[in-house]
Amino acid sequence: MMKHRLLQFAALLAALFAGSASAQQFPTRNITMLVPFAAGGPTDTVARVTAQAMGKPLGQTVIVENRPSAGGILAPEAVKNAKPDGYTILIHHIGMATTPALYRQLRFNPLTDFDYIGLINDVPMTIIARQNFPAKDFKEFLAYLKANKDKVTYANAGIGAASHLCGMLFMSAIQTDVLTVPYKGTAPAMNDLLGGTVDFMCDQTTNTTAQIKGGKVKVFGVTSLKRVPSLPDVPTLDELGLKGFEVGIWHGLYAPKGTPKPALDKLVAALQEAVKDPVVNQRFSDLGATAYPADKATPAALAAHVKAEIDKWGPIIKKAGVYAD
Repeated sequence: MMKHRLLQFAALLAALFAGSASAQQFPTRNITMLVPFAAGGPTDTVARVTAQAMGKPLGQTVIVENRPSAGGILAPEAVKNAKPDGYTILIHHIGMATTPALYRQLRFNPLTDFDYIGLINDVPMTIIARQNFPAKDFKEFLAYLKANKDKVTYANAGIGAASHLCGMLFMSAIQTDVLTVPYKGTAPAMNDLLGGTVDFMCDQTTNTTAQIKGGKVKVFGVTSLKRVPSLPDVPTLDELGLKGFEVGIWHGLYAPKGTPKPALDKLVAALQEAVKDPVVNQRFSDLGATAYPADKATPAALAAHVKAEIDKWGPIIKKAGVYAD
């Protein structure tokens, strides 16, 4: 009996030592970064830039895998249920803070089901319309929306998506509701806008800057309180009369709850290297985004930000009476 117990104890110690050694050696293989939205969308772009930069200090490839769904809820669910070893991580935007108010039966809790890695970047948004939209400036744009609210169509990437939130606030600000057309991701919504199937949308500069500069869409304003350096000629909505209007989309990185600290520390360090990388900063800048400084690419900073954003958006969404089942 004593010998059997000693063997069990020895086996337990060996398993604990092996697990600790494995975490210390992390990573020994590729890491998968799940994206809650379709390939080609703005969050996908941020993910690919970030993943490539993180791979260098980690010494392993960070593979981007898209798990698109309405509201972007499938990827967080998958990461919540993934093995907490650091090899499956999640990138998500403001949706991590808005889904608790949007979904009555959410199968993950942003505050308790994840280990935080850190903030990545902040992205303003733009109000854009199809190339042949009849208005030539913001004043005419507003007048047209109000006069044709029953036939104008607004595209978004689905309930809870950044484009949905921006549109909701924009229509509230101008006191005019138009027909909303939800898509499963930003890329298909943008494709229909470019094709003239829908009239306008609000989308992140990571997805609209190239289209604006290429003259493929009309732009009527940016949602930051200051002009975007990559789009210096585009006025802010605040300048155009919607005083205080501001919607910024931020991205953060998460791991399953219970990820070993040595592995989590290496992921944090890799993210901090990524946001300091001049190539990453230039790429984000070209897209109108701003990388957070390294001292914000931390678990504590992301945890505080998620909590603050939940407190901010919860009452707004509930007041609007918007829910997704």
